[in-house]
Amino acid sequence: MTVKIFIKRKVPEGKESELDGLLRELRTLTLQRPGYISGETLKRFDKPGEAVVISTWQSVDDWREWVLSKERTELQDKIDLLLGEKTEYEIYSS
Repeated sequence: MTVKIFIKRKVPEGKESELDGLLRELRTLTLQRPGYISGETLKRFDKPGEAVVISTWQSVDDWREWVLSKERTELQDKIDLLLGEKTEYEIYSS
């Protein structure tokens, strides 16, 4: 069963450029993961700085292996430190 992961972030003004570099690195690693299908980033129209990534995986186990991996947690810690708050995740099945 495929799953969609909604990843929500609030980007403080002036941090966009630094965040873009970290997210590019994260995407590069994600593309190499077993079970990854696709991803899409949406920026909120009415609230600048808010964004959601919709990431599609073949299974919740594939997602969990990725989200708990050392390489991802190291990058995610840098992202959360830059943002000043934790990234939010929601998991949906289709």
